[in-house]
Amino acid sequence: MKNIAPTGAQHTIAADGFQAILTELGAGLRSLTLNGRPLVVDYPEDLSPVGGAGLPLLPWPNRIEDGRYTFDGEDRQLALTEPKTDNAIHGFSRSHSWQVLSHDAASVRLGLRLFPQTGYPHILDLSILYGLSASGLEVEVAAENIGDTVAPYGFGAHPYLALGTLDDAVLELPAAQWLAVNDRKIPTGRRDVEGTEYDFRTARPIGELELDTAFTGLERGADGLLRVSLRTADGTSGVELWAGDGIDWLQLYTGDTLPDGYRRRGLAVEPMSCPPNAFRTGEDVIRLAPGDRVAHRWGIGPIPSAEKII
Repeated sequence: MKNIAPTGAQHTIAADGFQAILTELGAGLRSLTLNGRPLVVDYPEDLSPVGGAGLPLLPWPNRIEDGRYTFDGEDRQLALTEPKTDNAIHGFSRSHSWQVLSHDAASVRLGLRLFPQTGYPHILDLSILYGLSASGLEVEVAAENIGDTVAPYGFGAHPYLALGTLDDAVLELPAAQWLAVNDRKIPTGRRDVEGTEYDFRTARPIGELELDTAFTGLERGADGLLRVSLRTADGTSGVELWAGDGIDWLQLYTGDTLPDGYRRRGLAVEPMSCPPNAFRTGEDVIRLAPGDRVAHRWGIGPIPSAEKII
């Protein structure tokens, strides 16, 4: 009998010293390395993703309070997929098998037709293109509404940047605001980072700070991209995540609640098109009319100044 991995078929791509492994289950990023050095927290083929590592979060990221929301006057109830907080979390796509649409040495495109789910009576064609080049990994996530009703939509992804222990890592995060939350991780309001422990606009050590925090007010570079970087204290090694248009939120998670072997092993830097609880509040929710398509781009690579040392 053929052994089947918990994440299904494994799809390997490689280019310019980079290698990535993508999974059938959830279209997840299981591994990303440069010349053998991990750029993200990985997990073995015989395990399920730990802490959501590398998974796309579609058609919404993060939590929805009580799993309840109203859309165009219709009250809806989602399955409570985070029982400890009685919330719905991270959409549906991570528990589905994605099919290969195309695959060559340096890229793979995976696709999923998402049919109506409890509390989400829509049909979406989802696709994710993973590609490697000399600069690292680039990802494009697209959704097309092929149904006959307007659908709420949000994009998210859940990679963990890897750089050894977080306690010795230096973080640079161009965010002016953060979201305070209650004990169920539901936002209670925006706060300025100025004068708080959440201000990483100038690079500084993470130390023992615990993060499971959404940020916004993001500053972009001249190329229109926002960048979050993680460096060693001596600056000799580093990794960054970049994100393109339409990604105006980041969730950072230091992994303090993960099991031994993964706790604070990496920093989850989650690009998102909308904040936590967005379906409930309506903030930055994308309205996909029948026939509409939307795409988001993000990627991971070594910090240029550290390329020769990594």
